[in-house]
Amino acid sequence: MTWLDTPARRSAGLVALGAVALAALAVAAGIGASGLGLGDLLSGLRGGGDLWSRGIVFNRLARVLLAGCVGGALASAGAAYQAVLRNPLADPFILGVSGGAALGAVVFVAVTPTGMLGGELALPACAFAGAVSTLLVLFGLARFRGRTGTTALLLTGVVLNAFDSAIIQFFVSTGDPARFQGTLSYLMGAMSSPSWRALSIVAVLTAAGFGVLLGHAHTLNLLALGDEEAGQLGVPVERATWIVVLAASLVTAAAVAFTGIVGFVGLIVPHAMRAVFGPDHRFLLPASALAGMATVAAADAAARTIMAPAELPLGVITALVGGPFFLWLLVKRLRDS
Repeated sequence: MTWLDTPARRSAGLVALGAVALAALAVAAGIGASGLGLGDLLSGLRGGGDLWSRGIVFNRLARVLLAGCVGGALASAGAAYQAVLRNPLADPFILGVSGGAALGAVVFVAVTPTGMLGGELALPACAFAGAVSTLLVLFGLARFRGRTGTTALLLTGVVLNAFDSAIIQFFVSTGDPARFQGTLSYLMGAMSSPSWRALSIVAVLTAAGFGVLLGHAHTLNLLALGDEEAGQLGVPVERATWIVVLAASLVTAAAVAFTGIVGFVGLIVPHAMRAVFGPDHRFLLPASALAGMATVAAADAAARTIMAPAELPLGVITALVGGPFFLWLLVKRLRDS
């Protein structure tokens, strides 16, 4: 039983959730250590204020919009992975997909010339390659003999995260220190103000991947029933599965390439939205994306202000909330099994 038990109520709920997401982005854009608020941002958008103030509020706006893209990407990817793998503990971070994407981004930084033309587009492309490589290993090991067990997924994800971290540390330890400044913060989810070009790349890649996921919402409903049941209902299971996981990996890579590893968003948000909107992915996917936008924007605002003028990595905030939630879900699942 869900809170919104009819399509009309779910549609109204999405509208309300969209308003909440916009409000969260607006509030986050008005919060900062500089003392400049939402009024200064609105004034800057109209061309008012001095050059210094406009620069600060526009940089903050770009950061908040990036946080929204990251939250929507990770939450929708988590919902898709949970459906395909039929596992409530699936999440880009827990599965090691985020770690693989981070490894791809770090390898790109390590081997390419500084200031290479098109780097802002090549960075997410390498992150995507890392995410897909991780998925190939994950599916090969976790779906042994056609099964995707919870224990196999968790163990595989832990091993892949450890392996990716080891390779990243190798590049950091042996490479040019100037290239890898801030890598530790990156691995903990370091949100910063992107260039507008980088923000547009993240937004386009996220929108493209999310569009594919939303277009396969009905297929996800059938895949969640099981491979055999979905096949009997006419779904080309293998093809549909890879389309979904590649789209989910694309949005994950777009998020990780510019912000690093932000954990547990893809676990917490889909669970919360499933309790409200139900398991129908036609509503669950957009609800997760909107709630993810609001969640990460709020978490980033907290990271900027809790210890101002110092900043906490965004991943620290999400891990403090998501870690206990993951343990609660794991214990609950073990008790039910």
